[in-house]
Amino acid sequence: MRPRRIYNEPEGDSLAMQREAVIVDAVRTPIGRKDGMLRDWHPVDLLAHTLNALTTRTGLDPAEVDDVIGGCVMQVGEQAVNVTRNAVLAAGFPETVPAVTVDRQCGSSEQAIHFAAQGVMAGAYDVAIACGVESMTRVPMGSPVANGPGEPYGERMLGRYNGSRFHQGISAEMMAERWKITREELDRYSLESHRRAARATLEGRFRSQLAPVPVQTPDGVVEFARDEGFRANPSLEKMAMLQPVFKTDGVVTAANSSQISDGAAAVLIAERGVAERRGWRPMARFAAFAVAGDDPVLMLAAPIPATERILKRSGLTLADIDLMEINEAFASVVLAWRRATGADLEKVNVNGGAVAIGHPLGASGARLMTTLAHELVRTGGRYGLQTMCEGGGMANATLIERV
Repeated sequence: MRPRRIYNEPEGDSLAMQREAVIVDAVRTPIGRKDGMLRDWHPVDLLAHTLNALTTRTGLDPAEVDDVIGGCVMQVGEQAVNVTRNAVLAAGFPETVPAVTVDRQCGSSEQAIHFAAQGVMAGAYDVAIACGVESMTRVPMGSPVANGPGEPYGERMLGRYNGSRFHQGISAEMMAERWKITREELDRYSLESHRRAARATLEGRFRSQLAPVPVQTPDGVVEFARDEGFRANPSLEKMAMLQPVFKTDGVVTAANSSQISDGAAAVLIAERGVAERRGWRPMARFAAFAVAGDDPVLMLAAPIPATERILKRSGLTLADIDLMEINEAFASVVLAWRRATGADLEKVNVNGGAVAIGHPLGASGARLMTTLAHELVRTGGRYGLQTMCEGGGMANATLIERV
């Protein structure tokens, strides 16, 4: 039986009513730590690696791809000049396959997924790839404005917010203060993120989604095949010893923040009928989308209205959702979101999140969707929700349903 549609549709026998966008497959690299195993991989080549893995796993003829939409945040240096198009060419795809790179800050590749799926549903594409990459080792945060000239905020914007500086670390502190989240709560949540990531790795839960990366070492080429950032035996006592990073009397530390990371991920999206005719067995279908804006100074609270909006559009409640991936940019983001929504943390980031696994900015949206889709298949759950905070006070939310 075909699952019921729960996104808003027009009346009548329209093209939009007839088309469903599905996830055929999703793959990611293991996530590397800053200056870690992926430090020598150019981001173009790293993203190309995931594109090649996707075609190999699915038997996809790259010539069939109508568009490749990628996310990347620091679009300068090695990630400049449309890194997605460069990766498509590096992967050996035909020159006729177009590509574009989008920037919605940390949600860039989740937005890429929205654009690809919505294009399929609208009839603009039959087959598309959404992906993302970030090498934070090779292209550090802040690189686009590090050498000027100027800054990205004009006088009128700064005047609107009384000259405030938009800083995610301070925003994370503001989130904890507003929702009265203690340092101990943040550290305990972060400890659990490491424990869940370690358990998932030990049990092989990530195996189906990983594209191992060959890495040159002094002892020869080795296969990088597991996430590098999580601690197998995390210690709450050691976490408690760390000093706050952004405020001397604050609660946000390196231990309860996401890690600086390198990685890439890619998702193959197709119209359901097209997928079935090609013999692909879809993992999930896209059920609803939402984007939301919020205070850019507080910055990190928009997953709350994004979640409210997508639930209203779908007619579901959080009790109907089997699995949720909420990006752990900071532990305070997830705990504030949980307090505002009443979500069950037993369903949230069940295999750990960015605090333990890492947050390669432009790749994280596609990484979360890859993890979510594979975990829905593994567990037999029905609905999965993904949302993530984004610079500028925004958030994307995506609802998928296993098929």
